[in-house]
Amino acid sequence: MPVNFGMWRKAAWELIKLEDKREWDALDVISKWLIATRSAVTAVTLYSSVIAGLLAWRDGYFSFLPWLIVTLGLFVAHGTNNLLNDYTDFTRGVDRDNYFRTQYGVHPLVQGFWTPSQQIQWFLVSGVIAFLSGVYALWYTAFNPLVIGLFAFGALVLLFYTWPMKYWALGELAIFLIWGPILIAGVYVVLSGQWNWMVALAGIPFGLSVASINVAKHTDKLEDDRAKGVGTFPVRVGQTMARYTTMAAIGSAYAVVIALVLSGYFSTFLLLVLFAVRRAFYALAVLSKPRPDGPPAGFEAFWPTWFSGFAFYHNRMFGGMFVLGIFLDAVFRQFALPLSLNQLGWLALALGAGVALWKHYASRKSG
Repeated sequence: MPVNFGMWRKAAWELIKLEDKREWDALDVISKWLIATRSAVTAVTLYSSVIAGLLAWRDGYFSFLPWLIVTLGLFVAHGTNNLLNDYTDFTRGVDRDNYFRTQYGVHPLVQGFWTPSQQIQWFLVSGVIAFLSGVYALWYTAFNPLVIGLFAFGALVLLFYTWPMKYWALGELAIFLIWGPILIAGVYVVLSGQWNWMVALAGIPFGLSVASINVAKHTDKLEDDRAKGVGTFPVRVGQTMARYTTMAAIGSAYAVVIALVLSGYFSTFLLLVLFAVRRAFYALAVLSKPRPDGPPAGFEAFWPTWFSGFAFYHNRMFGGMFVLGIFLDAVFRQFALPLSLNQLGWLALALGAGVALWKHYASRKSG
């Protein structure tokens, strides 16, 4: 069958909905894997690994091939977890009866695109690829005890996230820890051979942003989960507390960024994340009110991902600016320049603000 590069790009950027099995069967293997594993969401793993790679490069430890193998392995591992998640929820009867998960993207089992045995086969192939990447990391680091511990921890979370962690309201905390301080500091350990607490702290803002998506999603499907007996954090604490927790996660991400800049670990380049504040305000405004019973006018295409849709929209900009800020910080540390890093950072912020204001004025004038 022909390779559909256009679908690769689309599936890597947005959640795909398909209803026709013939259309599904006509897709190439990579397209099916990207869609089934919800790669538009698993892309957060790539962000975390890029952050770790940039920090390692800044500190003189970067090596491209090990970073690439570990990054691809982690990306595949995240997808493997999603395959297992769908299989577990399907076999336990959760992903049935128009459940939330089936409304926003392809669910091969529910829609009859795959049989349970086929889903397991895809899970095993993905799992082997991820496992081999982990074995490479162990070999590359001469079986560093830290890497062994991180490898074991990741394997356990992959197997037990869907059940029982998610049922015990521990899944959201795991998301924050893994895609924030643990994954970022862990990739750094593979490249440098040592744990760095400042790198772990540097992972907190992105971890909080990713966790905000997860808590928001579980808040969106709170009633479905409660009816199915899935004890996520929002189910345990209620919608109001879950919304406030998501808002706190978004706000805390900016607070930690500012603290990292004030500490001197990062220059003011990291303040580029402030360009995501507008999206943060959108998310906070939506989260400040109870979830509507149905999609407001103009948002029908995004339903039922209401809180999570706005949290994801914010994360895209916040994560991009966070990575860009670290990249510029790392690049300009390599050069002896007449301006200090902080002065360059303020200059970048001023230029960015000028461009944003010009675009805003131009759009209003044309409208």
